Amino acid sequence: MAFGQQSGPPATAKQVQELLSLLHEAGHTDFRDARGPLGFNQRQAGGKFTRDEADAFIARLQEEAEISEAAGDLPVPVAPQPVAPKVSAAEKSLKKVSSEALAAELQSRGWVVLEP
Repeated sequence: MAFGQQSGPPATAKQVQELLSLLHEAGHTDFRDARGPLGFNQRQAGGKFTRDEADAFIARLQEEAEISEAAGDLPVPVAPQPVAPKVSAAEKSLKKVSSEALAAELQSRGWVVLEP
């Protein structure tokens, strides 16, 4: 088999049209646009699929459509709960040091320190 050739019977025109319509529903303009997100190879990005490949991609896109429809039915939380930032051990120890001591240390390292 030559490089880039199909390894099976070509997909029917009906399969290719169904796959293209599912791609449009998923927000893609054509096969090339969907190449990265769906993992199409160069041959597939040109619209050439085997029957098995077309069936697999059709099933995958239909499943993803069903999942997104089901997710649309779920209630959306009103507001996400804020997560308290984690404080590292270094930050905890710095809170114990006075502002004057921190300013003096920064100045000794070449920083310019100004009061707010």
